[in-house]
Amino acid sequence: MDRSEDLVAKDPEPRIHPTAEMKGCKLGRYAAIGERVVLREVIVGDFSYFERHAEAIYTTIGKFCSIAASSRINALEHPIERLTQHKVSYRPNEYFRWLGVDAAFRERRRSKAVTIGHDVWIGHGAVILPGIAIGNGAVVGANAVVTRDVPSYTIVAGVPAKPLKQRFAPEIAARIEALAWWDWPVEKLARAVPDMQAMPIEAFLDRWENDAV
Repeated sequence: MDRSEDLVAKDPEPRIHPTAEMKGCKLGRYAAIGERVVLREVIVGDFSYFERHAEAIYTTIGKFCSIAASSRINALEHPIERLTQHKVSYRPNEYFRWLGVDAAFRERRRSKAVTIGHDVWIGHGAVILPGIAIGNGAVVGANAVVTRDVPSYTIVAGVPAKPLKQRFAPEIAARIEALAWWDWPVEKLARAVPDMQAMPIEAFLDRWENDAV
């Protein structure tokens, strides 16, 4: 029985733990920011969430992403080419009255933004280095250090992170990309959840590729 008319959607406003720290961020519907998460200039897509103690800066995150605890996205780089790599050279304001933040170094950091697609899982303690792009449906293993771009639907792990396997065969991954389920209205998504839980992926695609509503 189609129960979509009986659906009562929960409040779509983002949920932000009172201990979280955010500056210059934009949060999508149903996004959730956990305990002591620190975000700076981060865009978080609909339904994506950060677990406790995670951090991110200069990052765009798609919809339905799962960011595990203690992960670090766009980890800070230091100017190792300078006399000192210490922050005294780029944040001297923390130590001296009349010296300001090094604006050029800050823009250098901003220019190396991280981009994360839809339905990406970042495992516990993973570190994503500056300038990385992670494709839709990818998985980053716990404690991995990602130094290179991760293709869609690829599982990576290790230090540095290396591909382990593909989540799906290429033709299945292509069908999921074309389905773009992450852009469905919430009513359609709610109807599809029971099939997500019960159907093999090919059967699910066969059923929902032809659903126009």
